[in-house]
Amino acid sequence: MPHGWIILDKPLELGSTQAVAAVKRNLRQAGYGKVKVGHGGTLDPLATGVLPIALGEATKLAGRMLDASKIYEFTVQFGTQTSTLDAEGEVVAQSDVLPSSQQVEAILPRFTGPIEQQPPAFSALKVDGQRAYDLARAGEAVELELRAVTIQTLEWIAGGADFATLRAHVSKGTYIRSLARDIALALGTVGHVTMLRRTRAGPFSLAQAISLDKLNEIGKGAALEDVILPLEAGLDDIPALSLDPEAARAVRQGRVLTGLPQDDGLYWARVGVVPVALMQLTAGTAAVVRGFNLPDVAE
Repeated sequence: MPHGWIILDKPLELGSTQAVAAVKRNLRQAGYGKVKVGHGGTLDPLATGVLPIALGEATKLAGRMLDASKIYEFTVQFGTQTSTLDAEGEVVAQSDVLPSSQQVEAILPRFTGPIEQQPPAFSALKVDGQRAYDLARAGEAVELELRAVTIQTLEWIAGGADFATLRAHVSKGTYIRSLARDIALALGTVGHVTMLRRTRAGPFSLAQAISLDKLNEIGKGAALEDVILPLEAGLDDIPALSLDPEAARAVRQGRVLTGLPQDDGLYWARVGVVPVALMQLTAGTAAVVRGFNLPDVAE
């Protein structure tokens, strides 16, 4: 049973659920049988880039990946706004105002740091138990509440007569389509996203990503080891806590460890190179947050 991560450079028009299905299909064709698979952060079909896909015990970290910050590059087309705030929707507003690159750059600090934004009507958020995009497609007016997000950095990359390409490092819950809409409105015009590419999700970047063609080679006999990253690759942003076999056995039984000298915080405990658990350390005592059932851990 494989445990770890496949980082897919998701192509245009492929949904995140379809990407997970493609991984399952290739693993099945490669003879791995039924493998638990999940993704670490949805990408719209019209977006491309880093889509972390967790296998086996790594699926226990998928929720943590959803909470991670992400980096996107995106292009705002000025002069038209669509119902979906991207190229898929119908035009709902137009403006003759086309800001210069200097004007775009000058306004970016206004959208850097903690901000509030209204999510797009075409989003997966639920309203009275129903997905907002289902209500919007049915022609119902959808008004979603403002949400607090953080834009850590927002940079201008390139621009032209009617567009700007930007790079944003954002917190969980940030909608790039909403950010593009609000930047355009602040510039006295309207706009929508015509290109969206995720270049980083948590600890994973495009440098680790594989193409869909490369993924499909797995089902044709290529070695899974050439594309899978270990479970601990999803824990690169937190320190490791090395355990001896006796302590590892205690942790696997759900017991706390006491008398530890490390600073308070979240750690991933390991015995040798094998992850044992995520542990929260407070005042010298470490408690299990999430255990990993991996082979070769001391029994």
